[in-house]
This record gives sequence, structure tokens and C-alpha cells, in this order.
Amino acid sequence: MEFASVEDAARHVGADLGVSDWVELGEEELQVFGRITGDTHWIHVDPARAAAEGPFGSVIVHGFLTLSLVTALANQCYTITSARRWVNYGLDRVRFVSPLLPRTPVRLELRLDSVEPKPDGGRLHLGCRIVTANGTPVMVATWLVHVVEREKETV
Repeated sequence: MEFASVEDAARHVGADLGVSDWVELGEEELQVFGRITGDTHWIHVDPARAAAEGPFGSVIVHGFLTLSLVTALANQCYTITSARRWVNYGLDRVRFVSPLLPRTPVRLELRLDSVEPKPDGGRLHLGCRIVTANGTPVMVATWLVHVVEREKETV
């Protein structure tokens, strides 16, 4: 969905902004993410142990790796053409509601929950759901994105 401005987006509060393409994370991505973040818990990076001792028969994708997909996938769902830049302001109510197994296709479903006007643009509250092909949510969150508009930027 494309909006001319934050004000234009505000007229669409409650709207579904779109869905992203499907993506898959393999065990290689889990290994790399584990090394980079230091989260090398066996449930994520040791396939043999996860199969033998874990409740899912496999390693599972790190929750924070799943969450990190939101930024790139949201770019497929909406844009605000007046934006000079976007600032990731934070997250509210992040929940990892189901385990995600490697190589399971997932996509982002994005909704515009609210817009807070700001002197330089506005803050979007985006309802995010990462879901599997059968619609099962694996992660839900509210993402706060501050949009600075070109014509409203203060120096």
C-alpha cells in the first residue's frame, strides 16, 4: 500500500497494509545468527541434540531471528512517499506464540493500528504477524516506526 504522507496513512488506521513474499530460514541461518548474537542454545544450533532431547524433533528458529525479518518484509507491504527517513522506535507486546522449524515458509501480515502525529511526521503503530502457510502465527508484535517527512523536517 502506498501513502503520500503520514497524514494520508492516518486516514487508513485499521487497514491491512499487505502481506510479504514467503521466506524460509534454514539451519545455516540459525548457525550464523547464533554465532553473531551468542545465542548458541542447543535448541537452535544442535540438530542432533534437538532431535533427541527437544520437544519439536528439530532445531527451532530463534525468536529474535524471526522478529528481525519484520523490517525487510514490511518494505514489501507499504511505503510513505513523503518520508525522508524511517526510525525504528521500538516494539510493544512481542510474543513468540509458536515454534518455527527451519525451512518452514513464513510471511509478514502487516496492519496499521494507529498513527501519532509528530512535528516532523508521525509515529506508526504497526500490527505485525509472522505466519506459516497454514496461517499459524509464530510471532506477533506491535512495531513502532517514526517517519520523518521531507517537508516537515526541522533543522
